[in-house]
Amino acid sequence: MTFPFRLGFESPDYLWWLVALPLLWWLGWSHLRVLGAWRRVFALIVRTVVWAAIVAALAGVQLVWTSDRITVMYVLDQSESIPSAKRTAMLDYVIESVRRHRNATRGDRAGIIVFGRDAMIEIPPYDDNVPPIRRLESLLERTDATNLETALNLAQASMPEDTSRRIVIVTDGNENMGEARRIGSRIVDAGIGIDVVPVLKEAGGEVLVEKIDLPSNIRKGQPFEARIVVDRQGAKPTDSDEPVSGRLRVKQKVAGEEALLLEQTVELQPGKNVFPLQHKIDQPAAYTYEAEFIADEDEDDSLKQNNSATGYTYVRGKGRVLLIHGPEDIGDFELLIATLRDSNIEVTPMPTTQLFGSLAELQPYDAVILAGVARVSGDTTQTITSFSDDQIEMLVRNTQQLGAGLLMIGGPDSLGAGGWTGTELEKAMPVDFQIKNTKVQGVGALALIMHASEMAQGNYWQKQISIAAIEQLGSADQAGVVHWTINGDKWLWGGSKGMLEVGPNRRAMLAAVGRMTPGDMPEFDPAMRMAVAGLVRSDASVKHLIIISDGDPGAPTNSVIKAFQDNSITISTVAVESHGLSDSRRLQDIARATGGKYYAVKSGRALPGIFQREARRVTRPLIYEPPGGVTPQIIYPHPIVDGVDSLPPITGFVMTQVKDSPLVQVVAQSPKPSTPENATVLATWTYGLGRSAVLTTDAGARWTNAWTGWPGYEKLHSQLVRWLMRPTGDTGQFSLATQVRDDMVDVIVTALGEDDSFLNFLEVGGSVLDPELQPLMLEMEQTAPGRYEGSFPIDRAGTYFVNVIPGDGNAPLSAGVTVPYSEEFRYRETNETLIAQLASMTPDGGEAGLVTEPLEATLDDALLSRDTFRGGLPLARRIRDAWPWFVLAACVLFFTDVLVRRVAIRFGFLKTWWNRMVGEAQPEATTVARLDQLRQTKEDVNKQRRPSPRFEPESIDIGGSKESGVDGLDSPLGRPGDSQDASRGSSSTSDQDESSATSYTERLLEAKRRAKKK
Repeated sequence: MTFPFRLGFESPDYLWWLVALPLLWWLGWSHLRVLGAWRRVFALIVRTVVWAAIVAALAGVQLVWTSDRITVMYVLDQSESIPSAKRTAMLDYVIESVRRHRNATRGDRAGIIVFGRDAMIEIPPYDDNVPPIRRLESLLERTDATNLETALNLAQASMPEDTSRRIVIVTDGNENMGEARRIGSRIVDAGIGIDVVPVLKEAGGEVLVEKIDLPSNIRKGQPFEARIVVDRQGAKPTDSDEPVSGRLRVKQKVAGEEALLLEQTVELQPGKNVFPLQHKIDQPAAYTYEAEFIADEDEDDSLKQNNSATGYTYVRGKGRVLLIHGPEDIGDFELLIATLRDSNIEVTPMPTTQLFGSLAELQPYDAVILAGVARVSGDTTQTITSFSDDQIEMLVRNTQQLGAGLLMIGGPDSLGAGGWTGTELEKAMPVDFQIKNTKVQGVGALALIMHASEMAQGNYWQKQISIAAIEQLGSADQAGVVHWTINGDKWLWGGSKGMLEVGPNRRAMLAAVGRMTPGDMPEFDPAMRMAVAGLVRSDASVKHLIIISDGDPGAPTNSVIKAFQDNSITISTVAVESHGLSDSRRLQDIARATGGKYYAVKSGRALPGIFQREARRVTRPLIYEPPGGVTPQIIYPHPIVDGVDSLPPITGFVMTQVKDSPLVQVVAQSPKPSTPENATVLATWTYGLGRSAVLTTDAGARWTNAWTGWPGYEKLHSQLVRWLMRPTGDTGQFSLATQVRDDMVDVIVTALGEDDSFLNFLEVGGSVLDPELQPLMLEMEQTAPGRYEGSFPIDRAGTYFVNVIPGDGNAPLSAGVTVPYSEEFRYRETNETLIAQLASMTPDGGEAGLVTEPLEATLDDALLSRDTFRGGLPLARRIRDAWPWFVLAACVLFFTDVLVRRVAIRFGFLKTWWNRMVGEAQPEATTVARLDQLRQTKEDVNKQRRPSPRFEPESIDIGGSKESGVDGLDSPLGRPGDSQDASRGSSSTSDQDESSATSYTERLLEAKRRAKKK
């Protein structure tokens, strides 16, 4: 008989306690001899079982089930270095392999994992064939790397442990992230087998541009030599010594402009080819160089992703400032620009219509000034421009991580009034753009009417524009949304009131917008009546309505339009995919009649910018223009106001809220309004490695006309900008070098004094921004005299910006590290060494894996004949702890041991029961009842103790004849009634016996009572 499980032990060392069993028998045999032979043996057997159960429980006894089922996990390399035809063939191979070799009767399972830089489960292990799918559903975001370690780790975690397990890897073995050998050793230690299906690289030539090498220290006007390194690998199909010809092109990019420096035909010999380029930089700026090679014949270059490389350098000059202004507002800042230039500060104007596109374009500037600009500007669909989220992020990171200054100058379209509320830029300023003080009456109300248009992704874009508008509003502002449902027009929140304060409800509003599904509104009138009623009930000082529609609902009545006009509520309309001229004119008429604006758009991408601009209408109360103006007071002795005794009056500014931080320094403040936290005119603070400041009034165009002729104008503004600027100076005594190795970048700083002596024990700090503008850790440590080193990881192509500050008071060192392409695109042959090592690993209790025939674009029978579900794997085990049951059994048997030793059980009744069952004659039952025997003995004793009668009557013979003796009639004892007297005498004797028995029992009870008292 075979059992489906066996016993195992977690701590088998405790089993040595079983050697005490002979001692237990020796002691018990002599101690239990009074029990008799059979009871003694039985008691010792029970005691042996109890001891064995206790020892087994201490050893952690387990029930172990084994199974021969197999789970095979196919791990498919989907990185870009493998041709797409072979990536498709991988899926066909898995489908056919599972169909041929999976044992359905045994319950085998199969699954698929795909990997590139990351790994994902395409099909989890299940007991059926892989369906004939034609494409993978797991869309890997990044396939520009091969991370086999992550894939193997995921495969091990996803396979069930109640089956034997095998991983089949389909790859070229060219991992560039992780370490597959290390994870492979852990996998085979867990009893998992590894097979590898190699993907061979096709023979042929390959050309890659390795790098463009630029000097680390480039000075203005100094000639330098750039070197372009091109590596030719592989061989031409005809002759390996024949050179590969092609064009080498080098371009230079600076401030968004591109110039071609070199384009010539070159020939590449096998190995590395270096091409020098003599060049000179005349202007300080950040420069990006790009080198590209284009082969004349496609067969000489199999991969195109590695045909270009970029380099970055930054040439520092005197201090430079970037001034960003509105496209038509440059005249408002001519005085400021001239003043800064007179102070030897170079200023570069940049209109919002030609904004920067990368962080590299900001590097030449030591400070950035946002001169009264709004986040979204322009009046028509064609002229609307806006700062994208990425551009805002660049401005913030340029200050926080790279140490540049950032200044916002106020104006009617700046700060909170310019739509900057809720952006990352607000976090970098010393003030908040939202007014949280309830004493300040600066409330606006914005209502939106949503109509499901026929524009592509109409509902999606309506949600996006609603979110954009709500995020623009301040905490005290009010908002409401009317949308059409199957039951008619309804407010999205607020019930019949509709308009709610944004501050405490912003998160709930955004969540409601995400669930909104507006329908096709039949007419404008009901929705507009609801909107005007809700806006009229609001106590806001500025009220505005925005309608988005395709124009086909019925026109509103004149009474509704008049209600908007009478309550000074403006309406802006946005026509999307309108059905014709009449529909567009209907929306135009609504906007024109109420003093709003009309927009016509063809693409939903233009909508968020429009709604951000329109939302600014309700932020107008943030503009504070007190009658007669105010005179700001200097309340903090900051270096910005050194030599400035007082400030001229101003006629207005934008109200803000001072951040609750000890780093904020309010330099100048207005006496009005009465809440000082909202009366800031000039404030500064340190933000990360840089500094930022806000001047809530303008630069002289509207509110500071009294400043334009003021002698302190130049001193105030030049000192303000100089305080913000990134420190500049001679960095000749410091050098910064970077080196790329594998997936890390080493940063090395050499510090020398004026006498060329090493500078030691400096507090060197640094920061790094990756191509996605995310900060990376960079810790610099001194490793040698005057040498400081640090490193940071790289995981994507692009430019990494490094900023190092070599001690207090020293100018920062900046550098750009460019990774042109991932290591995935560095041409290599199939890594057969790694493939062989993974397959040769032997799982514990099994056999080593196999390296199968290579995978081709067309599957062959030799590869498919390899049985991936074969044996050679350790049987799967399922373990369950059994020691609690053994403890329970020991407890039960312990009481059995006590019972056997303390209670004698006669088994004669079994023979009687058996005789009765088989029908044998039963002998007279002899009742042995000790209680009955005692009672009978007591009665006998009582009879013996009874006294003899004093007179025994005797029969008297009268006449000596038999007849007379028989008759007995004449005898005095033979008279009638003697028989009754005898009967009474007999009854009297019985009563006397019972009385004696009763008295004896009473005496026994009395004796028992006396014994208890004693």
